[in-house]
Amino acid sequence: MFLRRKSPGFWLRVRNLIWPKMGLSRAWRYVVHRMARLKASPHAIALGFAAGAFASFTPFVGLHFILAGLIAFALRSSILASAIGTVVGNPLTFPFIWLSTYNVGAALLGREAKGEVLLDLPAVPESAVSAGMMEFAEKLFQRIEPVFLPMLIGGTLLGLACAAACYFIVRLSVERFKQRRKSVRVRAAAPQQKATS
Repeated sequence: MFLRRKSPGFWLRVRNLIWPKMGLSRAWRYVVHRMARLKASPHAIALGFAAGAFASFTPFVGLHFILAGLIAFALRSSILASAIGTVVGNPLTFPFIWLSTYNVGAALLGREAKGEVLLDLPAVPESAVSAGMMEFAEKLFQRIEPVFLPMLIGGTLLGLACAAACYFIVRLSVERFKQRRKSVRVRAAAPQQKATS
């Protein structure tokens, strides 16, 4: 009954994922509106969002929601806001995040900066299961370490910087939203109080 007559195609859904139809500023206002309705203080909401933003900078792709939730739980902040905060890492920002985290980590480790990051994973040999998974795991680590370690170090530093910026932006936005909402309620209640007196 309430479904669209014509469902959006694949490419339209991809475009809306990268660039929302409503525009980025309106999408941000919607995110702030949703977070401000959470039953938590502006500090807890902002800290939770910052945890999600930080998790997006780590190289643990596919585990960002879980990592963000664990960080938010440890900081006693909003776990729902941490899930929303992982929106910082999206198909539009991930290429820049991965390249910048690698290059920052590589610079700190004294390694060469790169214009692109390639991960050369070994094929799983048939003998890995029978000969021993420990040997395969060791070979896998040797292959991913040159990329993973710089991304982990760079991601930690850049993630902390992004999380700090997100904390202050989200806290200010949520506080302003809640103040506006409170003032609207006060103005709406004022005529009723005059009528009863």
